[in-house]
Amino acid sequence: MPQPTATVKKYSQITISLGSFFVPFMLSALNLALPAIGQEFHTSVYLLSWVTSGYILAAAAFLVPFGRFADINGRRKIYLYGISLFSFSALLCSLAWSMKALIAFRILQGIGAAMIFSTGMAILASVFPPEERGRVLGINGACVYTGQSLAPVLGGGLTQYFGWRFIFFLMFLAGLLIIYIIKAKLKTEWIGAPQEKFDTPGALLYTIGIIILMYGFSSLSHWTGGKYFLIMGILVMFLFVKQELNTPNPILQVSLFTQNITFTFSNLAAFINYSTTFAIAFLLSLYLQVGRSYDAKTAGFILLAQPVIMAIFTPQTGKLSDRFQPRILASLGMGITALALFLFSFLTYDTPIWLLMCYQVIVGLGFAFFAAPNNNAIMGSVPLKFSGIASSAIGTMRLTGQTVSMAVVTLVITSIAGDIELDPTHADLFLQSAKVSFRIFALTCFAGIFASLARGNIKYTNKLVEKTREV
Repeated sequence: MPQPTATVKKYSQITISLGSFFVPFMLSALNLALPAIGQEFHTSVYLLSWVTSGYILAAAAFLVPFGRFADINGRRKIYLYGISLFSFSALLCSLAWSMKALIAFRILQGIGAAMIFSTGMAILASVFPPEERGRVLGINGACVYTGQSLAPVLGGGLTQYFGWRFIFFLMFLAGLLIIYIIKAKLKTEWIGAPQEKFDTPGALLYTIGIIILMYGFSSLSHWTGGKYFLIMGILVMFLFVKQELNTPNPILQVSLFTQNITFTFSNLAAFINYSTTFAIAFLLSLYLQVGRSYDAKTAGFILLAQPVIMAIFTPQTGKLSDRFQPRILASLGMGITALALFLFSFLTYDTPIWLLMCYQVIVGLGFAFFAAPNNNAIMGSVPLKFSGIASSAIGTMRLTGQTVSMAVVTLVITSIAGDIELDPTHADLFLQSAKVSFRIFALTCFAGIFASLARGNIKYTNKLVEKTREV
């Protein structure tokens, strides 16, 4: 295969960086718009949570199948389809006429996001040689955290001055720009496994299993039938694992989880971390706007502290993980995060804003110490031929963890306050629910420290890794 030209390198980085900025930007900005959406549609907290949960669930369910499908049929093609679907569904969201319509369009947008998540990093890895890859991936990571950092301020301002629908319309316009760059400037295709067969049964079992499993968990608070979906999901995922162990070209290399301790516990730690931290922005957004009557713009400035710290320190901790064992740094980050979650559980409506921002700085620092070293541990624990699967595993842990995080919050709120609407008259019940949620997250995150430490050092002593690295 010919070496990529300077033009291909330039526009591939521009394209992936734009996607890496706008996708997390929208997810974070939407947290500031949730109260406005709830007021317009007069909806309950349960339905409002599905604006976020539906999107994440769809992305989690399709990420692994689309990643494998792109390896076989072309990464540029799937990335282009993903951006197109993401931007078109954003336009539909801006025109939503009801809460159910908005949730349906968000699910569609999540499918598009799965195509983007599963191919962006793979394209960069295909274009840039190993000696340039660290720098390029560092720039890509900076775009992710810059999007998250600007989202609270810009999202809050857009919601306050133009309305929540404008956020979706802006994403539609951004999608059109990325589509233009791909069509006009990036014509090269990258196919990683052109001769291999796509595991259709495995893909169907995985997608159906994740959807049923996570929907069942998310519905436990609102519907007694949720527990049956949860059981069905577990059974389907068992069939998926059986299918993957008996197919020559699986969409997910299950043996990595069964034979590689470092890989297994690093992914478990990632799942625990995301499941305990993702709902922080959701809870604090409602705390500030519903409980303390701040407008969306002001709330956005207050919520800026955490992502800014993450953006500043994550590249530095990533470099540290090249010198020190990732499990030490990641475990330290998990401990710092658990402390911050514990402090959040003491919030009252009289808590000084400066103190709330200090708590955010602590959790941002904890996440910075955890994320990059943990990702380094996952990618460093597998042979190069499995790097695509490892990347998909990271994305899957992130998205499923985020789904669980929102499900826990919804379960707690509906258990304590019932199916309430976002109204200042229910502020005390919401605060009580938020404090219980933070306590649950703090305890779970503390337990995650031991999962993080259990991974061991990265010395490639695992038999599977030793054998495949020799190939």
